[in-house]
Amino acid sequence: MASPTDPARDEPGPGSQSSLRAANEQRIISALRTAGPLTQADLSRRTALAPSTISGIVSILAERGLVRVDDEPGGRKGRLIHLDLEDRYVIGVEIGNGHLSLALATLSARVVGFVRRPLVLGADVATTLDLTQSLLDQLLTSAGASRRDLVRGGVAVPAPLDLHGILSSSPLIFPAWAGVDIATVFAGRFEIPFSVDNDANLGGLADYLWGAGQNSHSMVFVGMNYGFGAGIILEGTLFHGATGVSGEIGHTTVDENGDFCQCGNRGCLNTVASINRALELLAPIHPEIDSAEKLLDAAAAGLPPAIRVLTDMGRASGVAIANVVNLLNPEVIVVGGDLTRAGTVFTDPMITMATRLSMPATAGVKLLTTPLGERVFALGAVALALGLNSPQSLLLT
Repeated sequence: MASPTDPARDEPGPGSQSSLRAANEQRIISALRTAGPLTQADLSRRTALAPSTISGIVSILAERGLVRVDDEPGGRKGRLIHLDLEDRYVIGVEIGNGHLSLALATLSARVVGFVRRPLVLGADVATTLDLTQSLLDQLLTSAGASRRDLVRGGVAVPAPLDLHGILSSSPLIFPAWAGVDIATVFAGRFEIPFSVDNDANLGGLADYLWGAGQNSHSMVFVGMNYGFGAGIILEGTLFHGATGVSGEIGHTTVDENGDFCQCGNRGCLNTVASINRALELLAPIHPEIDSAEKLLDAAAAGLPPAIRVLTDMGRASGVAIANVVNLLNPEVIVVGGDLTRAGTVFTDPMITMATRLSMPATAGVKLLTTPLGERVFALGAVALALGLNSPQSLLLT
């Protein structure tokens, strides 16, 4: 699996000794997770690392409590090395527009806690980190764990990133974090390595591993929140594009004479069908509807303007999905995010338009809603922290 920030790059300087060591650690951990207990000789063959390198890294991992080595030799091949998966944890963080979500999981990918709390739109870095720390401490306490049991983290953000994990488009899209090395900031605060990726990419990874995309070779996850994004998985690989910004369907032009978008273009899908657009349309007559939650509540209560705006947004979303289907012909399209919580008032017109505008030859494509619900992006961040790209060795509860 490729990602905008390689989990090995925990310290500055690609190719540095620390980066190389972290990459080699990840290779050994992945081999043990996939194959089970192995001897150092087995690890050397599976990872193509020198026996001396294996020996040194195993000693480091054992000191950190990530592996244990049998006291007695496992035959002529040497002592067996085991992963200690259940008493070490990773954290997945989703920084949303208006909320913060955290998922805590063991190294075996068993999720032991999830929490979601409101976060002021545009909250600054310090505020976000403080709330993350408070929620993380709650999750660890509930799991009977402490900070020293935490080994790695992942972060999902609602903005496109370049190949170095820095915002790659207009800072207006995610202003509080413009120009910030997000992974390094989190690593500095929590003293463990972090990786970062776009939330739609991680939603796609989570659904491919544990949700509606399981057992598929190609799928597209479409995240529908304050903006639109797509996580694309082709032949089992998360696709990032040449510069790390694939899947930005929210910034495809649907009306070249339309409203200006935060990205600098006009008439992007985000200006037509996002939550921000819905709130703008309703503001003159219902200024009290100023958040996604209030919009969904109003529609659920039967307020006609809220229902109409969500229906129109569903139709526009369906047009975009049809374009994705016609372009990529994936096996599965999975949709998730706050807008899908509106239910059939949004999803029915979306499905109608997607079906009507898709080529007949693509009729076998499945259009599904993520079964992972509001956890999907934080779970994707967990998968990123674990370095997972295959569902075969996972256990998720």
